[in-house]
Amino acid sequence: VQLQASGGGLVQPGGSLRLSCVASGFTLDDYSIGWFRQAPGKEREGVSCINSGGTSYYVDSVKGRFTLSRDDAKNSVYLQMNSLKPEDTAVYVCAAGASGWCSWYGADFGSWGQGTQVTVSS
Repeated sequence: VQLQASGGGLVQPGGSLRLSCVASGFTLDDYSIGWFRQAPGKEREGVSCINSGGTSYYVDSVKGRFTLSRDDAKNSVYLQMNSLKPEDTAVYVCAAGASGWCSWYGADFGSWGQGTQVTVSS
């Protein structure tokens, strides 16, 4: 089970980025996929999650700005991030949960990809 995250970068406030998480070694739609982020000096927090049934969930701070989707043909999930704010700056990581259920707890996810840096700054 491997996850490959990409798509981070430097963007101005109000800008957009799309993060990708490509899965290999397993069928992504059998799992839940969560995106977590960690800013310097802060604890890791769950940002968004899509369960095996395809329902997406969002933490309150990103609702209305972020959209999580899944492309089963490409075995990938995409986190579209719009109206980015400086407080969104963090390393973003995708993770897979074998239960298929969404959770905001990292311990519920057994496989993790590497992080991708998102920096929102003028």
